[in-house]
Amino acid sequence: MRLGLSIVSPPSFEVNRHFYQKVGQNWQWVDKLKWNEDSWNEYVSKNVLETWIGQIRGEPIGYFELGNESENGIEITYFGLLPKFIGQGLGGALLTAAVERAWKIPGISRVWVHTCSKDHKYALDNYIKRGFKLFKTEGL
Repeated sequence: MRLGLSIVSPPSFEVNRHFYQKVGQNWQWVDKLKWNEDSWNEYVSKNVLETWIGQIRGEPIGYFELGNESENGIEITYFGLLPKFIGQGLGGALLTAAVERAWKIPGISRVWVHTCSKDHKYALDNYIKRGFKLFKTEGL
């Protein structure tokens, strides 16, 4: 199966909100659930945010957001698969696409991602296999 990618352009709060809710439902993504349309619009309209949708045979399987909050660094702010695609080996392909896209942005010298213990049990392994190094851990 070949992974397809498409950027969300122009930005659409409906798309970001949909994927945030659907992808995040199993991982306790709750921070943005209370946002109204204005908050979502402001978020997706930042010129430092790119949203990409991963597809297999034209069907959306997941997404990632790249947020450039510093001069030379970019964060994979959100990343994940829709629930019905988890466990099919697609997370590695989508994460590879996210990392490759991040490094193509001019001037980038650092790509990072945050994860937590509530994430999928293989998330950290997936990040490490894509070249990420553990920087810091925090206790609750």
